[in-house]
Amino acid sequence: MSLVDTVKNAFVPIHREGYPFIAAFGAGTLFLGYFSSILFWIGLILTAWCVYFFRDPERVTPVDDRLVVSPADGIISAVGPAVPPRELGLGNIEMTRISVFMNVFSCHVNRAPVRGRIAKIEHRPGKFLNAELDKASTENERNGLVIESPNGTVAAVQIAGLVARRIVCWAEAGGSIGTGERFGLIRFGSRVDVFLPLTATPRVAVGQTAVGGETVLAEFGGVAGTPLVRIS
Repeated sequence: MSLVDTVKNAFVPIHREGYPFIAAFGAGTLFLGYFSSILFWIGLILTAWCVYFFRDPERVTPVDDRLVVSPADGIISAVGPAVPPRELGLGNIEMTRISVFMNVFSCHVNRAPVRGRIAKIEHRPGKFLNAELDKASTENERNGLVIESPNGTVAAVQIAGLVARRIVCWAEAGGSIGTGERFGLIRFGSRVDVFLPLTATPRVAVGQTAVGGETVLAEFGGVAGTPLVRIS
């Protein structure tokens, strides 16, 4: 490996969604610096935070269709039965819900918890309550993906939070997605809920730290199909 490659690998990539915000923070820093050196340093710190917020590191995803991986970096805030949002069309029967809360320092790039066909993508306007609250699942603005996986139907729901005001999803209904593949991003603090068939066994506990695309949230029993190539 060359010196250039070594230096390049030392830096975490920045997602393109963050470029306009980083540029705005940088311009604001220069503007404030014209009036005060103290304001310049405050602006520089905020710009550095903005760069850090939009980081998009590579992840190594487990290659096993029996495993459900975390869709986001953050803290496990809920594990248990819950009825999925009505707009997803999954009925009124409880599924296993695992929630991952992201604060303003978490990596906010979202990844698919399982592989399969995206049967539906549904966006629903709503409130901007604290994403740690349980009622945020039903009252906050959200965007849900329904994935037909080898082990049944799985849903991943991006939920806006108290600070987050923008949900981005570049996946498309009808297409295929691989476990750990990037599908969206939520700006500035939020949460992702994963709804699983009751046949899935949770492998995490509330309060545990999860790494998007790597941490195993749950596991299906039985023999699963041959996995596809994983996309980082």
